[in-house]
Amino acid sequence: MSIKPETFLDNCYGSRELNLLVEFSDLLGNKEIDLNHVISQLGEHLLAERIILTIYNRESGQIFIEGTYGVSEEGKKDINYVPGEGIIGTVIETGKPVLIRKTGESESYLNRMRTPLKVNGEDVSFICVPIRYKNETIGTLSFHKIYGRSHLLFDEDVRLLKIVGSMIGRAVKRRQEYAEEMAHLLNENQTLKGVISNQIQSDNIIGNSGKMSDVFALIESVASTDATVLIRGESGVGKELIADAIHQNSHRKEKPFIKVNCAALPENLIESELFGHEKGAFTGAIATRAGRFEAADGGTIFLDEFGEIPLSTQVKLLRVIQQKEIERVGASKTIKTDVRIICATNRNLEELIQKGEFREDLYYRINVFPIYVPPLRERINDIPVLANHFIDKFNKRHGKNIKRITSMAIDLLMVYHWPGNIRELENCMERAYILSNDGVIRAHNMPPTLQTAVSSKTSETGTLEMILEKHEKQLIIDSMVATKGNMVKAAKNLGITERMMGIRIKKYNIDPKRFKSRKAEG
Repeated sequence: MSIKPETFLDNCYGSRELNLLVEFSDLLGNKEIDLNHVISQLGEHLLAERIILTIYNRESGQIFIEGTYGVSEEGKKDINYVPGEGIIGTVIETGKPVLIRKTGESESYLNRMRTPLKVNGEDVSFICVPIRYKNETIGTLSFHKIYGRSHLLFDEDVRLLKIVGSMIGRAVKRRQEYAEEMAHLLNENQTLKGVISNQIQSDNIIGNSGKMSDVFALIESVASTDATVLIRGESGVGKELIADAIHQNSHRKEKPFIKVNCAALPENLIESELFGHEKGAFTGAIATRAGRFEAADGGTIFLDEFGEIPLSTQVKLLRVIQQKEIERVGASKTIKTDVRIICATNRNLEELIQKGEFREDLYYRINVFPIYVPPLRERINDIPVLANHFIDKFNKRHGKNIKRITSMAIDLLMVYHWPGNIRELENCMERAYILSNDGVIRAHNMPPTLQTAVSSKTSETGTLEMILEKHEKQLIIDSMVATKGNMVKAAKNLGITERMMGIRIKKYNIDPKRFKSRKAEG
């Protein structure tokens, strides 16, 4: 029995389409959605010249290009639409698909991207369908295709475009709803806490997470007192900003605020810097000089990197805290001083005490009111707020006009562990800001250290078992290389028994002899 060509074609096309939709379902179900990858796969399946995904932002009234296939960065630079403008704007406004069989013959086709109206002498078709979610048009999905290729399967292509558009719509809306829900919960949490952060007079402390609200509450409680404060936290979390906020909200805010980085001062000069010196007290002391404590009289002194202060200076600091008086280097008389002390450190002071590198009595004197600033990885919900803050900051500094950051880029920021905390985030955002050339910060603008397997298109294929086995085999090979084929040592290094090692050597068909050195073989 003969099979009609069109029947074979339909079966082949339907099978490929089904496989494609299954793949899209998996990709769009992930938390990290790479829309460009989905669009690229769709473009290859449809034999399309170009595919364009747009998203309608109701707040701004603008239609933005969110993903493309076959379009250069220059081609989509600074391009957006409004409802009713061109084919894309019309589809957003009406919610109905638009088909243009020959773009060169259409007056309504704006061709904002300056794409060719003919390819190798053949006409180009254009179809644009709405992306809908619960009777709401949230974007469009459109493609260009050579008219000749569209003859047999044009209706099938349109149908597939609508299905994929619906899948993308659910994924995009789900992400938008999640972001909106998180923003609502964060705003509600901030309201219930009395909007404490608004009472802290510092424009540089950004964060509305629960942990930062706790920090703001502590700042508000201690600022009006003269209590000594110890700010603890990892490097880059913003301890100096916390000290600024405490001083600016205290009754000393009109008085001096002196900052000292203890780690930057040489050990032989730190006492002179803190307490001052008399003329002739040491070589080079050609005149009497007041120290930082005298300069801060009536105000606040901030001792950053406090854990780096040498033991000899710690004794004198203890006297300053207890007696409220200092003694210049080379002087015999004391000077009364009224200074509020704020310390900050990223060191484990308790461990330093155990090692004899920090005085226990000084620790108890400065640990009157400790404030712990959580690292960025413990308050990831602050990342979108911080990212927008840095965009505004860089817009003012560099004079560019970056309008937004894409959800894919935010996803990359949210899953990274941020060992350098807010300082690293700021550097990362500034780099992305500089690389952006279309008013939008996108995932590919981010540093390579933030790229995930999905965003960089380097995901491993295969089942979980296959991937784990591949990595296990590589670990065994690496261990055998390191031990020059000694299975006993290799097993010990990997923390498994010799029997388990033997089973895996046999399973992966690894020959231990090829790892032995020639000298050993001789």
